[in-house]
Amino acid sequence: MLSLHQLTCFLATYEHGSLTGAAEQLGYAQPSVSEQIRALEKSLGVQLFRRVGRGVVPTTVADTLRPHAERVLAAVEEAQQSVRRVKSFETGTIRFGMFGTARLYAGAGLVADVLSRYPGVRVELIGQNSTDVQEDLRRGRIEAAMIAVPSVNSEGFEVTPVARDELVYISRDPARLESPVTAHRLALASLVMPETTWRADDSTRKVLRQMLHETGRNPQTRIEVEDVETAVELVGMGYADSVIPKGAAVQLLPRLAPEAGWVSLRPRTYDTFAIVHRAGATLSPAAQLMIQLATNRIQAIADPL
Repeated sequence: MLSLHQLTCFLATYEHGSLTGAAEQLGYAQPSVSEQIRALEKSLGVQLFRRVGRGVVPTTVADTLRPHAERVLAAVEEAQQSVRRVKSFETGTIRFGMFGTARLYAGAGLVADVLSRYPGVRVELIGQNSTDVQEDLRRGRIEAAMIAVPSVNSEGFEVTPVARDELVYISRDPARLESPVTAHRLALASLVMPETTWRADDSTRKVLRQMLHETGRNPQTRIEVEDVETAVELVGMGYADSVIPKGAAVQLLPRLAPEAGWVSLRPRTYDTFAIVHRAGATLSPAAQLMIQLATNRIQAIADPL
């Protein structure tokens, strides 16, 4: 039966037209290459080369065999590379970008999903806001991310929306939750809003500015904070109201503001979450895994797209 070693010697001899040249390329002794060629010819029952002077000339059978041998060796190399990638993946570092409040949707659970499959890896979830994550993508610090679409400049990126989460109005005052909140009511509200560092680019604030465009006003913030947990606590204390994603409200209100509630905006308004990576990029197995797991996690809480 023919072997990969025989095919390797055959292709080197075919390329160089010389057993000596093939041996030098492969780092073998010339008699070893000759022996492999003879064994291959015996296995196939054909003559592959004719001696001409100090070299060899391939026969018609050798011409026929060459492309098949090349495909076989290429397939073996691809298989070896795949195994090496998986081996490296199982012991390497996985980096993935997430928008700031993603920890409420998929943070610890997403890491647990990864480690249950590959206990030897190191995991990095990167990002406090979609704007920063987008910059990390642009600079090549991470391969892929899940971020809020309104914050994404799609130029140079491939953007795949996977879910949307309704933005809701939260308040401790039951009277403010009796009916959906219109743009006019929102323009008059006293609000506490998170993501103050990124207030110009934050996805939720962009959506609200679009909603209030018809009133000629921007949302009026009484209090600015960095994280959504602090905003929810202040709502629970009655100092202001806020607008946050429904997924965050469902998780945080019972724990941080049990006397507060939420109501929809009118018209209903949404944040859209998308998988983003550089256009035309070939994603590593690690990035593909994170995309799959993060999508599963976010779609279990938000509305799938």
